[in-house]
Amino acid sequence: MNKYYLLTIMAVVLALMPARAAIYMVGNIPFGNWNPANGVEMTNQGNGTYTYTVNVSGTVWFVFADGQDSDWTTFNANYRYGPPNSTQEVAVGNTYTTQKSNNNHSYKFTGNGVDYTFTFNLNNLTFSIAEYQEPPLPDPSTLSVGDVNGDGEITIGDVTALIDILMGGFANYDTKKRSDVNYDKETTIADVTTLIDYLLGGEFPVPVKEGYDYVWDDDALPEIHIDVRLGEWNRLLALYDANSFTTQYIMATISFVKDGETTVIDSVGLRLKGNTSRRRPEGRYGEMHVRNNTDWHHAHFGVNLRKYVDDEAHTIQGVRKLHLKWFKDDPAYVREMFCYELFRRAGVWTAVRNNYCRLWLHVEGDSQEAYYGVYELMEPIDKRYLKDRKNLFGSNNGYLWKCRNAAAGLNNPNGDIWYDDDTDDRHAYTLETQTEEFDSARVQLVDFMNKLSSLNDNAFYQWIQEVTDVDLLLKTYAVNVAVGMWDDYWNNANNYYIYFNARGLTGYKFFFIPYDYDNTLGTSLRTGVQDDAGRQNPLNWGNDNNRLIARILKFNDFRAKYIAYLKELIDKKNAFMDRTSSQARIRSWQRLIEPYVDNDTGEDTMIEDKPASWGNHGEYNLLKNNGDNFFNVKASSINALQ
Repeated sequence: MNKYYLLTIMAVVLALMPARAAIYMVGNIPFGNWNPANGVEMTNQGNGTYTYTVNVSGTVWFVFADGQDSDWTTFNANYRYGPPNSTQEVAVGNTYTTQKSNNNHSYKFTGNGVDYTFTFNLNNLTFSIAEYQEPPLPDPSTLSVGDVNGDGEITIGDVTALIDILMGGFANYDTKKRSDVNYDKETTIADVTTLIDYLLGGEFPVPVKEGYDYVWDDDALPEIHIDVRLGEWNRLLALYDANSFTTQYIMATISFVKDGETTVIDSVGLRLKGNTSRRRPEGRYGEMHVRNNTDWHHAHFGVNLRKYVDDEAHTIQGVRKLHLKWFKDDPAYVREMFCYELFRRAGVWTAVRNNYCRLWLHVEGDSQEAYYGVYELMEPIDKRYLKDRKNLFGSNNGYLWKCRNAAAGLNNPNGDIWYDDDTDDRHAYTLETQTEEFDSARVQLVDFMNKLSSLNDNAFYQWIQEVTDVDLLLKTYAVNVAVGMWDDYWNNANNYYIYFNARGLTGYKFFFIPYDYDNTLGTSLRTGVQDDAGRQNPLNWGNDNNRLIARILKFNDFRAKYIAYLKELIDKKNAFMDRTSSQARIRSWQRLIEPYVDNDTGEDTMIEDKPASWGNHGEYNLLKNNGDNFFNVKASSINALQ
């Protein structure tokens, strides 16, 4: 078929396609309540069929609607489809005929606490209810760009699916990625043209990954080899023995291997990292390196490629620093990977990049390098992080603070506030950028704390919207709570960064940056107000003396947005954090790394579906479908919110 003929056909199809119909379910929770403007939109399956799957426990009442209108009378008269009688009881397995209704008639259904699929047929105005049968999801890694409808092959059906998206049809995160066939990071008519060209024998463009996209490439498993002279390695061990929280660097050489390319950089800085997870990477206290019979230990490492030589040759495509993190207390090898990827899926652009890598370490004189296993390769939060997001932050020359030590509640202006002075001291609030302006930065931070605590409600409501993007903050915290991050700002005054994008006491924007998400997804602990990170009420997540989130949620409009963001995360159609799509992603990651998990430390040598051993809820799992599955439990706690 001639390419231009096919393009003409597609243009005609576009012109003749009717406006997309939308069918909603309206009723008591979980159908969006009876306010017509709050109905839940059903998924258009094509051919006039619409579906919605939801967990129903107990009795619910509902009707269907082909439009939304906040005026109750107009809604009933024009949009509502219901039964002929005032209340009609319905059950699984039957088909029911609806009619346009101008009264308050509704359907009554009693569920047994499982997922049910409601199917509405617009052609004959019938509906049915069935227990949800979970289809096996394909491995996300097997679905290629261009397979828009996710059926495992690229056909004219994908062109139709892509056109539907361009006309306003729903597309989740994964579908959008597969729709960007020309790799310009957006979905436009140009992708339709490229897809048609491919079906006519052409080829997709080859994506060019450079800079940060090259280093943090979701589709790759790079190798990192570190070579250290004997004297330098022994110095690192001695530094740890003198102070386990040492931030001092030793000199090393690093090789970064990806896609058959090897980048070798000498004279780089290597240091230990971590908080409570700090470890000696070899042997016991006081011991120096033992050749060829080494007692290796997993440890976190930081690599500064420009620590000793400041030139472009000492970067990996412009990347200057790497954070290499072992999967401490995460037998599943996925928790932090899942959380940061979820932040990005949900549009929280402040989240760092991360992916898997494999790590080797060689000390001078050893007969072979030691394989440390699968590590997490993380983007550091520093000046370069700010510069890479300058357009989003509005400026990269402001004040970046690291907040930790379970003492950073933004409620203690006389607290431990200092700057990064290249010592091993640890502070509740540490200024990481513009350290020469510490006095001015401290005044700004203290003024922020004072306003956070002292402004009356009306003044606070206006001020917080002036100094921060409240929607972004609420979305960030919705993800934080959904993944069960108890060791956070609200509950534990710990583990986050903040950034002020301008100097002074006014005219700045404040940003909350999420950090350190390994103790999540069922790794729970009795601390703060919490006992169970799966079942804890998301509206009562922490200590309200850590005021930022607690004060914001006092306002009805902000609280409603926060709850809406939480419910978006567990909505199956979005493929964010519902159990089915979450398990598909987790299994895909585990298949990628499982052959490489065994390592020379003898630690963490297998993947297991369980939380950290020291947690207080060891029953949680990620990959089963039962009452102890973390995704199921979290969905229940979120669905209970009103």
